[in-house]
Amino acid sequence: MCTLFELQVVSNTPMNTVTDKNIVAETFLVQIGYIPKGYDPKTSATGVRDSVPYRLFVDFFMKNTNKAWAVEELSALLNTTKPTIYRHINKLKSMDLLESIDVEFDGAVRKGYRIRYGDLAKAWSFTEANVNMAMENYRRTASHFQSLSRAEDE
Repeated sequence: MCTLFELQVVSNTPMNTVTDKNIVAETFLVQIGYIPKGYDPKTSATGVRDSVPYRLFVDFFMKNTNKAWAVEELSALLNTTKPTIYRHINKLKSMDLLESIDVEFDGAVRKGYRIRYGDLAKAWSFTEANVNMAMENYRRTASHFQSLSRAEDE
């Protein structure tokens, strides 16, 4: 059984010396594949930083890391549809960066989402563990394929 985990991995240089949070955020989100390279919002957004996925991550999940947000609340605040919010939340969930927590919204209990543990650095350790497991599985498959190829040649 294959559990959905998806992350883009590209060679990169740590951005420790960059002091502009927006440059770091945009670069990071593009590098991990949350925002596609060359992303062109199909909305009234004037650019990536004004787009729903960027604002969802930076303005809501990162500015309020301990708050769990209901999809309905995010949809209203970002002036977009619930399916759009779910699409971006699902991308972040597939990277294991979000956790779901019950929240009260409009007098009802709903599923809310926030950065895992309320801390991106801690959440990232889950992402790394998934990458390591995926790479180990690739290595095993490559070794098995090599063994099958050798056996066929004999």
